[in-house]
Amino acid sequence: MSRFKDQAVCIRHIDWSETSQVVALFTREHGKVRGLAKGSKRTSPSAVAKFSGGIELLTRGEVIATTKPTSDLAAITEWDLQEPFHHLRTDLSAWKLGMYAADLVGALTADHDPHPVTFEAMVGFLEAVGSRLRLSASGAVGSDRAQVAVQAALLRFQWDVLSDCGFKPELRVDVRSGEVLEEKEITKGAGQLSFDARAGGVTREAVESVAAGRVNSAGPWRVRKETVALLRSLEESRAMPGEADAESLTRANRLLCVYVRAIVDRELPTMGFVMNGER
Repeated sequence: MSRFKDQAVCIRHIDWSETSQVVALFTREHGKVRGLAKGSKRTSPSAVAKFSGGIELLTRGEVIATTKPTSDLAAITEWDLQEPFHHLRTDLSAWKLGMYAADLVGALTADHDPHPVTFEAMVGFLEAVGSRLRLSASGAVGSDRAQVAVQAALLRFQWDVLSDCGFKPELRVDVRSGEVLEEKEITKGAGQLSFDARAGGVTREAVESVAAGRVNSAGPWRVRKETVALLRSLEESRAMPGEADAESLTRANRLLCVYVRAIVDRELPTMGFVMNGER
């Protein structure tokens, strides 16, 4: 039996009974933890003291839990709500982006496999969405500029999670031939590049398949050179993408989204929003 305290974001929950929940928490130091929170829905003073604020989707808190080698579910004994991310509950688009973040982390990480970089990336992304919504609502930035910033934050988040979980796409070597892709091939000149999801990166080989925008395509997909250049900029810097426009950011986000689909071999419930902007 092992007891721990950690920072966590709730990525799933279901009602277990009238007073209890089964939750999936993505923790900073202990990875994805599934647990039973007995009494978390009670409103008595003792229950509220143990589970302040309740355990709700896309909230961050400090959790105390006990794991047992004989059980797949940890015993969640305490939860201290620290960040409810209110903005996600006032804007449908923000909520769907937050749920995509939860789906992505849930799909690419294994139970009890720590990924502190991914945890920080997720929290940073949820905070970035909120800050841009607040600036847009206050009139400090226009809605178009705020949307560009959100797309940039989403791209940074997807890239960081893929890289941290061991799925960083190869952008500097042709994944089919093994030859180095020169910088000039990306920045100028004729020729076509493709993205082979199964091989894990870019290739010079031409393909006749449909564009990456179709989620049901297994690839490989034609990819614009400016999209590869944009992704390379993420590899070179921890900062947000610089001067990229909304269309370029959207294309890059769609490419990484369908890459994730190829990795997990299924379509995540919220992928349609990233792919098609569904509302």
